[in-house]
Amino acid sequence: MELLRGNRSFRFLWLGQVVSQMGDWFDTIAVYTITLRLTGSSRSVALIMVARFLPSVVMGPLSGVVADRFSQRSIMITADLLRAVVVLGFLFIHRPDQMWLVYVLTVMQLAFSAFFEPAKTAAIPSIVSDRELLSANAIASVTWSAMLTLGAAMGGFVAGWFGTDVAFVLDSLTFVASALLILSVKMPKRPPRVKARLTVGKALGVTDTIEGARYVKHRRRVLAYLMVKPAWGMGGGILTLLAVFGERVFPVAGKTATGIGVLFTARGIGTAVGPIVARRWAGETPKQMQNAIGIAFLIGGVFYIAFGVSRSFTLALLFLAIAHCGGSILWVFSTVLLQREVEDKFRGRVFAAELALLTLTMAASNYFVGELMDRFGFSPRVVTAGVGTFFLLPGLIWFVTEKWWDRKAKIAGTQPISETDEEIPTNLGTEHFEV
Repeated sequence: MELLRGNRSFRFLWLGQVVSQMGDWFDTIAVYTITLRLTGSSRSVALIMVARFLPSVVMGPLSGVVADRFSQRSIMITADLLRAVVVLGFLFIHRPDQMWLVYVLTVMQLAFSAFFEPAKTAAIPSIVSDRELLSANAIASVTWSAMLTLGAAMGGFVAGWFGTDVAFVLDSLTFVASALLILSVKMPKRPPRVKARLTVGKALGVTDTIEGARYVKHRRRVLAYLMVKPAWGMGGGILTLLAVFGERVFPVAGKTATGIGVLFTARGIGTAVGPIVARRWAGETPKQMQNAIGIAFLIGGVFYIAFGVSRSFTLALLFLAIAHCGGSILWVFSTVLLQREVEDKFRGRVFAAELALLTLTMAASNYFVGELMDRFGFSPRVVTAGVGTFFLLPGLIWFVTEKWWDRKAKIAGTQPISETDEEIPTNLGTEHFEV
């Protein structure tokens, strides 16, 4: 934890993440719970997932340009305060005919998140040294996992026993706390942008977006790293399935919210353990992280299949945790590789594009899963096994194409990653990681 003790700006950014993400899971469990209570429909849960993901797709190009043009700290603070107001709107939803408001508020909340996340990810390399980058992302990752584990467990308990309104109020307060903490983050002054004649394209961000696309197009390794999370998102329908499993297959004490909370807690434990295991087993050089990403896809696929067919609740939780070990490995490693590979002036656009593509694949996957269960009558277990099988494809494609895009990177004038690349030093010791 030396990085947290010695770097004040990163410490306050991290504390903001702690309180905000804790509240996020109170909100998530509560939204799933009221949706199932008001509709009893798998399709409605899937549509909630679509509503959570699509704002990043629509706002992604603009949020990336904003993150590269303006103060990343100000963007994060503004997004937090706006989200604090929006989530209070869920307090007014009590009847089935108000489901439209659930979708509207979800879209608004995640639209502001679409500005927050690229700004946060792009800011990290500016407040830590290059040698601290893996440590910083690992700490951020373990925090996400810990907050998922703790937040899902507490959110399920609070929503189940005290009601969803309490969960929404607590979530709003955490956004306010996060904004106050980020206010203390000191960001280095960014170099002035080159002045150019203002055009309609520049004013709307179109010119900058095209510039970012060209940057990625000519850097095949960046493109490969950029596609890791969107490929994982192709199996993202598992999130809808976890909510349905919590209601129909594994309710706890007869309470849907508690069942969903326990399943998401297992997911959080897996995401915390994954990068620790990968760091000790695979290593920390860029080449080792690349190889671990491909293997992580295969781990996720195999154990999602095992989760889907398991009749034992205990084994199902274990298999779910292991599957998300794979997810956290590819999440952390692809983030670190991207942050090291991409220049500062392009990071906001690259990470916004990554988020937009991820949310697009997640939205499509969740909607498809909901349709398979509601329209075509497939059981949650069968659909889960299908999602796991589909997860194997990105891992296989990664290994098949790896030499190709590394060779393209060499032709383009960048040094390919070798087995002898210097190991990235960290001060993590036995710390946990996140996704």
